[in-house]
Amino acid sequence: MTNLQTIRSREQRTAWIFLLPALLLLLFVFGYPIVRAFWLSFFTQNLATNLQPVFSGFSNYVRMSGDGRFWQSFWTTTVFTFATVLLELLLGLGIALVLNREFFGRGVVRTIAILPWALPTALIGLAWAWIFNDQFGVVNDILMRLGLIKSGINWLGDPTLAMIAVIIGDVWKTTPFISILLLAGLQSISPDLYEAHAIDGATRWQSFYQITLPLLIPQILIATLFRFAQAFGVYDLIAVMTGGGPGGATEVVSLYIYSTIMRYLDFGYGAALVVCTFLLLVAAVIIASFLLKKSRVNTF
Repeated sequence: MTNLQTIRSREQRTAWIFLLPALLLLLFVFGYPIVRAFWLSFFTQNLATNLQPVFSGFSNYVRMSGDGRFWQSFWTTTVFTFATVLLELLLGLGIALVLNREFFGRGVVRTIAILPWALPTALIGLAWAWIFNDQFGVVNDILMRLGLIKSGINWLGDPTLAMIAVIIGDVWKTTPFISILLLAGLQSISPDLYEAHAIDGATRWQSFYQITLPLLIPQILIATLFRFAQAFGVYDLIAVMTGGGPGGATEVVSLYIYSTIMRYLDFGYGAALVVCTFLLLVAAVIIASFLLKKSRVNTF
């Protein structure tokens, strides 16, 4: 028994030795910027201080509590995140169920389905900006040909319509990512389970609710957490499509932080915004993970 414990101990030490370089690299790449942002958030560093850091304690956080533009951008980010993640989960599950079935040319269809995810986000944003263009856009052209509208709609010039437009663009771009993750989960489910369930007289809906959905909970959890974090930090799609307009209606937190740091050169306050957003995102991910894991336990 002692020899076995010694061997395991040596294997663990060897594993840590091989992992140490990668862990140090991750710590430097991800840990240093976070620590740097925490440190800088307690200083005032802007044009008024000649870009020199001056210790100011919690003044940046006090300023943030009364910053209406930040909380508006945070609300916009929250709406965008929940809307896109929910739609992508529903559409991604439907696409995954279709791609999991046997049909001619399934491999080609699967390849085509992943193309939107493979394309650069900035390019996708530019394409959707032209699609929703009020004068030359495809959407207005189709609606006018169908007789549903008489003149072009200024999609990106109306606050509500602009938000809908960026949500559609993001859903089109990232739904394939969800569908591929869920498709991998579907392929891991044994067909024998469905056959046995069908012999017991179960319908397709009952098989989906009692077999497919419970066994897909791990993939749904992973996809939700990935997409939640990505959607909350969205920048390039909205920056290209609307630039945060009109009137800040689509300005998300990342755009506001970019403007604060790069346009106004307010590095201390920008760092405080980064820290606050990071902590809120971590808290949201932890809560979402807990709720989804709890729902998984209840399902089983």
